Amino acid sequence: MRAQEQVFLGIDAGTQSLKLLAYDAGLKKILHVSAAPLELISRDDGSREQLAEWWLAALRQCMSELPDDIKRRVRGIGVSGQQHGFVPLNKNGEVIAPVKLWCDTSTIAECAEITERFGGVERCIDAVGNPILPGYTISKILWLKKNNPQAYGELAHILLPHDYLNFHLTGKIFTEYGDASGTSYLNILRREYDRDMLQALDPERDLLPMLPPLLEANATVPLGETARAEFGLPTGVKVSTGGGDNMMAAFGTGSVTPGVLTLSLGTSGTLFAHSDAPAIDPGSELAAFCSSSGGWLPLLCTMNCTVATERTRKALGKSIEECEALLAASTPGAGGIQSLPFYNGERIPNLPHARASLHGLNDSNMTPANLYRAAMEGATFTLRRGLDAFARAGQTFTAIRLTGGGAKSPHWRQMIADVFNLPVEVPAQQEGAAFGAAMQALWACSENADLAALTEEHLAVDTSLGCAPDAESSAAYQTHYQSFLELLSQQYPSVQPVE
Repeated sequence: MRAQEQVFLGIDAGTQSLKLLAYDAGLKKILHVSAAPLELISRDDGSREQLAEWWLAALRQCMSELPDDIKRRVRGIGVSGQQHGFVPLNKNGEVIAPVKLWCDTSTIAECAEITERFGGVERCIDAVGNPILPGYTISKILWLKKNNPQAYGELAHILLPHDYLNFHLTGKIFTEYGDASGTSYLNILRREYDRDMLQALDPERDLLPMLPPLLEANATVPLGETARAEFGLPTGVKVSTGGGDNMMAAFGTGSVTPGVLTLSLGTSGTLFAHSDAPAIDPGSELAAFCSSSGGWLPLLCTMNCTVATERTRKALGKSIEECEALLAASTPGAGGIQSLPFYNGERIPNLPHARASLHGLNDSNMTPANLYRAAMEGATFTLRRGLDAFARAGQTFTAIRLTGGGAKSPHWRQMIADVFNLPVEVPAQQEGAAFGAAMQALWACSENADLAALTEEHLAVDTSLGCAPDAESSAAYQTHYQSFLELLSQQYPSVQPVE
């Protein structure tokens, strides 16, 4: 590529905002970042929805803020989108219903119905690699059929959020294996859509023709003329296949080769790692997803991470800086207070109806410092269960690569190191999925490039933010973690330790 054409755009459509990042591969420098907030439709039945037009409006706003001198040098674009969403289109390519999101828990009955028709949880895992959980795309399609039959009758294309943004950019409908593996109707073992699962979803209608073609991870599609003119971009720009936000974050943190465990501390908490072969958890808590880099990305997602700390912080009326001081004034175990931080129900463990609760309060330990630490410990212990799931799937690690908003907290970084008993590393580029999307575009536009070498060249670790486990705290946390597991099983007997 010519020296002046080395800018790659990363677009990340998340739950709370859409972000646009411009990365200069020649200078190895992020040139620009802009973001636009997104609304969220919430209902008491667990519905969590957005309108697809909001994403396009946010994208237009961010593109309008991108300086013209950067636009002229754009070579490629990568798109990251929140996983599991369902974007229904009619034959004219128009969105015909609100988009149900990953955090939507209103489809519990549909999950059970499809699972029963398919032959049970074990057959789901054996056949497609994953159970059908609330939040996955498949149950949202059945929900539309039952609750909006008119829209279902018009349904012609079934897209994921990042697919829809790619459609807007290119005028073409396509997807890739990583994001598609979060639907429950992609067989992650054979890397193809599962006809039997689609029939269990709707025995009366063939949905296969409505699913987007699957492209390889390093494929590109030309930017459409309509989008090129709309955004003022040069000719010849290519759009990579993109992927789900976690798949793109894997590019941004280096989890594109085995041995690197990424932990994202965001609204949700996510653990994922690259694998050269499918990694199946006998306990069915680890999602056996494909990656967006040509392999697999075993992953575990909890729905309550910074949700727990932020709700507690606001209830205490404290600033982030004041809460950091509270952590410094408290010790592991939070004075005996334990938190089950299930403010939004929970995905792993599968407790969609769960509610948050505090345990062990007395007249001496109920201090702001202990309450805030308990919230952080509860979120961290829930994620620590994920390390057990990775171990059941045969995965081991030598370090944790930390990202997300929570990674900015020095005390949380140290807590992760102590609870997981692993060194913590922090990438220098903390733009997560948006940076990863730009990296995937760079890889896809660099013919025959070795991904591991490309990652080594462009991804740096900020050594000043890393930390190692403290032996005394780590030993204490092993005891506190076991107490957390015991409390969890007492409160929710369905959640039992899996060997």
